[in-house]
Formats: sequence, C-alpha cells, structure tokens
Amino acid sequence: MKNLIEQVKVNVRLQEGANVIEKVLVECYTDPGISTKKLARNIQLPVPVATAIKKELIKAGALIQGRGVYCTSEGMVFIEKEMGYGGLDKELYQKLMINNNDWKTELADILAILSKLFQSRPQVNVLTDQSKCTPETSLHRAILCLRAYALVGKQILCVGDDDLVSVSIGFLLKRLFPEKDHKKTMITVVDNDERFLQYIADVKVREGLLINYLNVDLRQPLPNYFHEQYDCFFTDPPYTLQGMELFTSRGITALKKEKGLPIFLSFAHKSSDYMLAFQREIVKMGLSLEEIIPDFNEYEGAQIIGNRGQMIILKTTEETTPKITSSFEDALYTGEIKQTIRTYQCKMCQQLILIGIQGDFPTIEKLKNQGCPNCSQHTFHFIHKKGNREDH
Repeated sequence: MKNLIEQVKVNVRLQEGANVIEKVLVECYTDPGISTKKLARNIQLPVPVATAIKKELIKAGALIQGRGVYCTSEGMVFIEKEMGYGGLDKELYQKLMINNNDWKTELADILAILSKLFQSRPQVNVLTDQSKCTPETSLHRAILCLRAYALVGKQILCVGDDDLVSVSIGFLLKRLFPEKDHKKTMITVVDNDERFLQYIADVKVREGLLINYLNVDLRQPLPNYFHEQYDCFFTDPPYTLQGMELFTSRGITALKKEKGLPIFLSFAHKSSDYMLAFQREIVKMGLSLEEIIPDFNEYEGAQIIGNRGQMIILKTTEETTPKITSSFEDALYTGEIKQTIRTYQCKMCQQLILIGIQGDFPTIEKLKNQGCPNCSQHTFHFIHKKGNREDH
C-alpha cells in the first residue's frame, strides 16, 4: 500500500492535490462509520469528489463501506505506520478539530507549561521587528496546523521562530501521542537569532521534543538541502512588504512541489491600500488566499500594532513560485525602511523611481498600487538604497 496515495490521485485525477486523499483516510480512521456527506463536509470537498476518492480507496483495500465508511485492517496499518497516526489519542484529536471547542480548557496543562517558558524566553529585538506573542497565540497556531491536516506525520518549517511555535507544536504532539515517542512528525526552525535558537535547543533537550534548528540568514538563499522538503510553514515576518516577500519566498522554496499545502502567515493589520499591494504580491507568487482571521495573534507590549495581528492562511497552487530566489539587499525592517531612500527600476520601461519619505513615492506598496508613472505597469527591480542622512 506504499503507493496508495499516488495511485488514488492518478485514478481520480484530483484538482485539489494529493493531501485531500490523506484527509479522507484520517477522517475515516478517527471517526469510524462516518457518512459520506459528513466526510465531504469535514474536508470541504464536493460530495461527488469525496465519493470518487472513497470508491478508489475501497478498491485499493484501504476502506470498506458498511453503515458508514470504515478503515480496513490494511488501511489502519497504512495510516498508523506510514502516515504516523499510530498511538493517537482520538478523543482529544476530535475535540481539538472542532473549531468552536474550548481548546484552552482541553490543553490547560500545556498552556501552564508554555506560560512559564515564555516568561523566561529572550528579550525581543525591536530593531528586527520582533514582538512577544502570548502562549495562547503560539499554541493556537499549532492547533491551526492540526486542523489543516498539516501536523501529524508532516515536515513542518518555522521561518523565524521568536514566537516558539515549534515548542508549542512539540508539546501538542506529546499530548496527542501520550504513550509513545512520535517520530513521524519533524519540526524545523530556521532563524539567525542565536539567542532564540539556543533557547529552543534547551527546551528541546529538557522536554524531549523533536525539533531541528539551524542558524540561517534569510537574506541569503536557503541551502539546497532545504529545498522541496516541507509540508507547510509558519512565518511571522517583519511587518513590511519586503519582509513578507522575503520570508514567504524562502518558505515556498522549502515546500514540496504539491498543490494545496498550507502557509500560516502572521501579519499586522494594515490599511486597505497596503493590503491591496500585499495581496498583489501573494498572487504574483502563485498562492491562493484560503482565510484571513482578524485579531488572531495577540502580542505583549506591541503597542505599535495595537497588540493584535491577523492570521493569513495561504495555499499552494500549480503556479506557486518564490518571488525572491537570490540574495536580498533591500531594506527589510520597519526602522530600515523609514530611514532610507531606495531606488527601484520599472521592469517594462526601465525608469528609475525613488521610494521613501523624500522620494517619488513614500512606500513601495504605493508605487505597486499606482503603477509606474511612465508606463503604468506594476513590476519593479530593486536597485540600491541610501540612508536619508547621506542625501543632505
């Protein structure tokens, strides 16, 4: 049954991506006897598509139809061994998968541990747009990953992790698999803040969490061994358009070349003009917008963003590609951007345009929304930057 997923994908000719086949199997495993209508509703598929997948899985010997749909013994072995669900606390899993469930009560013990850990984490560096998210926010992100079927048995990447999402995922896994070490799921952190990497390393050893970590300067391309390895990624980038583009591009580079993979992007609430430019860049990278959850993220002492931020869930498509693949030389953080004049060049007509408070446009999003003043197109090359003080 090792090629089960690929076999069904070919036979059904799915537009949604192979991960929906896994979702069908997981639903039948965690809720034996599930009806086809409920199955389709839970994984947000049209009933005919869910039915076609179910029929192929029955043919392959993984499912059986009775009064509802059940896994065969062969199907259960595949789900537990190959997909990593062996030893799952199904009761807790089902409770956490319900959106309106009080997960804070169910996971009160984890929140208590995280609260202590978060109190002793390193101080944030405001010069690199770091801010302290609450333990509840960090754990809620882990639950989002679970509800997206992107946690159990998956390769998960944190592109920057001063919010300790990797730690929250590690503790959630320990609760979901109480009787065995869960080695099918692997969490990886890439960051260049050695303080947070060391803190994550210490927690990993002390608590027995499965977390990899590596000091990586995201201004430089990811090492080749990171490419096309991961099933999802989290990022809470600098709250600039450039920061979003860079961190998202690095994450895309690391994702497997599959449709429907989730990206969990945390970002500050911004003006409608800013978000128009933001969404334009998301579309250029071939990503679809799955959901925006306002006020999802809560931060301590981050008054500049109102202590709140939005969670933006994106999905990969056949057209997904990173915008930035080479080294990044532009201003990245809020403080850098406010203090610099940056020169961009229109890709169409080659006109040079100055961005900054004393430039032709105050921000890059204003330029991208309005378009080139000469030819009206919306794509530009970054050329160089210069500090304002040097201009006087």
